[in-house]
Amino acid sequence: MIRPFYVRPAGPSANSLTKTLTLSLILSVCAGPFTFAQPPQKVASATSEPAPYPRINLAPQYEVVPDWPQAQPHWKRGQVPGIAIDKDNNVWIYTRTNPSVQVYAPDGHLLRSWGDPDERCIPHGICFDREGAVWLVDCGLHVVRKYTQEGKLLLTLGTLGEPGEDEHHFNKPTGVTVTPSGEIFVSDGYGNNRIVHFDSRGGYVKAWGKLGVEPGQFSIPHAIICDSKSRLYVTGRNNVRVQVFSTDGKLLDVWKNILVPWTFDMSPNDEIWVCGSSPMPWTMDPKYPTAPLGCPPKDQLIMKFSPEGKVLQVSTFPKGEDEQEKPGELNWVHSIAFDSHDNLYMSDIIGRRIQKFALKK
Repeated sequence: MIRPFYVRPAGPSANSLTKTLTLSLILSVCAGPFTFAQPPQKVASATSEPAPYPRINLAPQYEVVPDWPQAQPHWKRGQVPGIAIDKDNNVWIYTRTNPSVQVYAPDGHLLRSWGDPDERCIPHGICFDREGAVWLVDCGLHVVRKYTQEGKLLLTLGTLGEPGEDEHHFNKPTGVTVTPSGEIFVSDGYGNNRIVHFDSRGGYVKAWGKLGVEPGQFSIPHAIICDSKSRLYVTGRNNVRVQVFSTDGKLLDVWKNILVPWTFDMSPNDEIWVCGSSPMPWTMDPKYPTAPLGCPPKDQLIMKFSPEGKVLQVSTFPKGEDEQEKPGELNWVHSIAFDSHDNLYMSDIIGRRIQKFALKK
């Protein structure tokens, strides 16, 4: 280090003192650490050559399959609230037009159709049980009905055309699911905000839930599905959450503030797919003055969850404009389903169509 020194006023011995102090200073400096100034380094700029990142698309991407399904020129288009895929990858839709049940092969050609001509019918949910029977949820006629795949009626839950809130009535039901053991659970959704449990023969067991925002309560339980362990997953559209229950109605988990969930699909590995939109506040659109939360949605997305609620995948899709929807856009996406080849099917309400999306390889 440099040692401090004091300079005395010039006098008879000034020259010798100056020489002594100068030599002492030089020796002190040389004895300590010393670095020479380095030339300035060149700093990379935004115009420099980009870093060699691996340009690999790791996130799954979907592209719309054009002209799917084949158009039926004499049929009127209608809102498509429900999709289900059978074991042969045929695509079943439950649509608000006549015929209400339409079945398409994977290549898009029509296989068969049938449905209820009753004008009061408002199709909503569709699913298969493990024996292959078709379950249809009609929120206009307040019933849930079980059919063969050829359209033969096997069972009716609820009272046709009569709303209510007891063991014999629903009020605008939204969804149905059947557990591996055959127990039946209905989301009695738009009117009653409850879950209704029936045994495998259709006998009433119990009901739980009421309108509210507290855990275990509902504000439009819009869809219901079960996994291989009979855990029940229920979408709560207005409450921006998915709730998980045991078959006896015990609340097991709540996935909140992730998306405004509409409906489900369940993978063979118990991965839960949900379609809907990002969380948003309540708004009032003059075109839809009585619509629930998220109508119209600000965006369109799907999410995949583990049974424990971990988010595994998120994919977004363009939001279409009313009456101007383009291929690949969604407008009030209402239902989602995957086939065994990872093809994605989504239907919407305002867009009044179903679309097939292939996974990009």
